[in-house]
Amino acid sequence: MTMTQTPVIFNNTVLRDGHQSLAATRMRTEQMLPVLAELDSMGFGALETWGGATIDAGLRFLGEFPFDRLDALKKGTPNTPHMMLLRGQNIVQYANFPDDVVEAFVMMSAKHGMDIFRIFDALNDTRNMRTAVQSAKKAGKHAQGTICYTSSPYHTIEKFIEMGKEIEEMGCDSVCVKDMAGLIPPFIAGQIISGLKKTLKIPVVLHTHETAGLGAATYLAGIEAGVDSVDTSIVPFANGTGQPDTLRMLSLLENHPRCPSYDVEKLQNLRIHFETVYEELSDFTNPRNERVDSDALTYQVPGGMLSNFRNQLKEQKMEDRFEEVFAEIPVVREALGWIPLVTPTSQIVGVQAMLNVKFGRWKNFSPQAMQIALGYYGRTPAAVDTEVRDLAAKNTVQDPIDCRPADLQKPNLENLRKELADKGYPSDDEHCVIQAMFPQELDKYYEARNAPAEPAPAPEVTTAPPEPTPAPAPQAAPGARHFVLTVNGQRQEVMVEELQAEA
Repeated sequence: MTMTQTPVIFNNTVLRDGHQSLAATRMRTEQMLPVLAELDSMGFGALETWGGATIDAGLRFLGEFPFDRLDALKKGTPNTPHMMLLRGQNIVQYANFPDDVVEAFVMMSAKHGMDIFRIFDALNDTRNMRTAVQSAKKAGKHAQGTICYTSSPYHTIEKFIEMGKEIEEMGCDSVCVKDMAGLIPPFIAGQIISGLKKTLKIPVVLHTHETAGLGAATYLAGIEAGVDSVDTSIVPFANGTGQPDTLRMLSLLENHPRCPSYDVEKLQNLRIHFETVYEELSDFTNPRNERVDSDALTYQVPGGMLSNFRNQLKEQKMEDRFEEVFAEIPVVREALGWIPLVTPTSQIVGVQAMLNVKFGRWKNFSPQAMQIALGYYGRTPAAVDTEVRDLAAKNTVQDPIDCRPADLQKPNLENLRKELADKGYPSDDEHCVIQAMFPQELDKYYEARNAPAEPAPAPEVTTAPPEPTPAPAPQAAPGARHFVLTVNGQRQEVMVEELQAEA
């Protein structure tokens, strides 16, 4: 029985999560511009236009200054709220940043048109969300606190509802249940949504992926339970590892008392445009991502991690040990406090599982996994295994911490401003926050922009784009081993040293 007869609201993700999940975040701003007016006329609750990997990919691969894209999209869709995905204290990177940098990023995003900040933490540590939430509220914008759904013996419906209470008490304007791997079963989704709706006064949003084939059914269960809005996308940047398609969800809800009304003819026109774009991005698409992958249910990991990790194991000549590595993932998760698998924890757990299988359990301990064990990413959902935490402390100069990691960091905005001035770059807050997260990519952007114009080369027939420049590998001691993991278009390189651990 539904708790409300009010039509459910659809947010649309085609301009962010849609192409991040299905085309490695390679859609260019110019490919979005022709349909902005039509998207703006649809009446969606919000358009997700920024955040996640789009800022990194735009700067690294597309030669776009991030705030320029936001300006262009806001100008083209002035009547629909804009929404972004923000990794809390990580902003849109993998490490925690000082509070003044987080605040500046939120303020500049709001200045350039961002309306709704969907704020999450990879460990579900609400302390790592607080600064971003307060900054969004200070900017007069909508702060949406996020619960990252995951399954483990520790994660119960009651604990998710308790987190929802924390989020409301923090001052958030709404709460989102974010199922980044598309694993939440419909009945459980209904129980969580029902519990949140009975407990909270703020709106509840549900986000999932169609990776394992549960997405549309999960949305239906959430709608039956009273969820206020859900995220949908537009084919071909929908279904598979993306969100359920908007038209598909409308058909699923036909004659349902909560079925919303969206122009079907316009949706068809949008599909025609995005099919052309999808073809243009064919170098970055993968048929595996377009279909239901039951392995996601078996291994309980995000679909993008599955497809990319198979390639990583092949590079390490470990393709025959796939089952062993994925069987090790829950072992690593439990030892590290049953952490959710979402950027960046999915990458970290995947690398550590591979190292455990290749060299022996905890014989090689990646620096990022050690930091999780020692508290430098935040408070884990359950306690870290004592032996694993002691091993991490033994093999690093860092001591375990229990405080919010950002409390150990000093303000850095003015240092960033000086760095930019010394390079001759603009030193406004927009450039400061990009310098904080992507200094080398910013250098390359300005090097390309300031390079003298060269005569146009003779026409050349080619079907392959230039190889993207990878992120530089972190420095490590002599003898360290180099590993690379790519998840949903995000490349992470790690160096690990062999540790002396007892068998």
